[in-house]
Amino acid sequence: MAEAVSVSNGAADRKDRPGDLARAALSASGGPVRISILGATGSIGKSTLDLVGHHPEKFDVVALTAQCNARRLAELAITHRAKIAVIGEEAHYDELKSLLSGTGIRAAAGAAAIEAAALEPADCVMAAIVGAAGLRPTFAAARQGSRVALANKECLVCAGDIFLREVEQHGAELLPVDSEHSAAFQSIGQTPGRSIEKIILTASGGPFRTFDKERLSRVTPEEALKHPNWSMGAKVTIDSATLMNKGLELIEAFHLFPVGAHQLEAIVHPQSVVHCLVMLEDGSVMAQLSQPDMRTPIALALAWPERLATPVSRLDLVTLGSLSFEAPDLDRFPALGTAIEALRRGGAAPAVLNAANEIAVTAFLERRIGFLEIASTVASCLEKAEAGGLFNGVDTLDDVLAVDGEARNMARMMLPG
Repeated sequence: MAEAVSVSNGAADRKDRPGDLARAALSASGGPVRISILGATGSIGKSTLDLVGHHPEKFDVVALTAQCNARRLAELAITHRAKIAVIGEEAHYDELKSLLSGTGIRAAAGAAAIEAAALEPADCVMAAIVGAAGLRPTFAAARQGSRVALANKECLVCAGDIFLREVEQHGAELLPVDSEHSAAFQSIGQTPGRSIEKIILTASGGPFRTFDKERLSRVTPEEALKHPNWSMGAKVTIDSATLMNKGLELIEAFHLFPVGAHQLEAIVHPQSVVHCLVMLEDGSVMAQLSQPDMRTPIALALAWPERLATPVSRLDLVTLGSLSFEAPDLDRFPALGTAIEALRRGGAAPAVLNAANEIAVTAFLERRIGFLEIASTVASCLEKAEAGGLFNGVDTLDDVLAVDGEARNMARMMLPG
């Protein structure tokens, strides 16, 4: 079998590694955990609230936010007795306020209100807003100094060092929600960083793992949105199909764990049962296995260092029969290689990668470009951005957001329509 894809040594390896992620149990008083959920109507938000609904005695819901679905947000806020509900698009404020009339639940709207919701006193903030739109609210959650359950990739992909400085400065506690990073966190445990040889993230390979390039060129949005194992939002599902999602996760892992970029690998594991493997210097390999259900890593982030009972179906290895692994094909799925190159280049390259990918994925879903053009658009945008000096001088969140805006405009100019 060909070698797994790894990130070779580069400038990124010279960055400092963060310290321990999580430190203590929540709600030391023994009372309910106060929780806010940013992105309550999305896939992660719904799974989080499903767990909250299974354990109503363990949680008090403080704030729920959504971007535009006021009716669903109001339903969730009423069901879970939230204190405040915030809709991102101000045009939906009147609808939300009307739906919550007489409930005692405060209604608010707009980007600033979502940031304010992230700062409402809580023990844990689930940061589940998809895309760069989640940057400012997640930074706000870190400033609160409580636990941040991180499901927003962009904080680490676009602003990893900057975000981790914010977490450290305010004494916040960071726990990853992605299944792969949650698995790495559990597998590493108390192992010192010097004993880790490599961290291997697994990818399902998506619905087109066996397609040749000619067939990939004819993939439709409907086909791409049918993931074989996971139930996720549209953007993440498309990223999984292109393998961009795994590239973004490698960048996240670089910031989360005490390893250099050359110690990160990705392999394809179609069953999505083994979520991560950690290879140690003595030859041991630690791994975490579970059903492909996001409620498992979410439960860990909510309850760590304790465990929270979930309704997830139990893994039966005898019934499963076998587990298989293979190397990803970077010729058919070049987005993974492009993401690895962005990590190698460092600076603002990952922010450009993420912005261009969001624009390209939207264009694909709108049928303006083909499936293979997602990766080629991102790669072209990276090259153009580097030639234009866009990778340099990123020291603050405002710098990151400025790069994000420029990269989006650059990507839009490359696309039809």
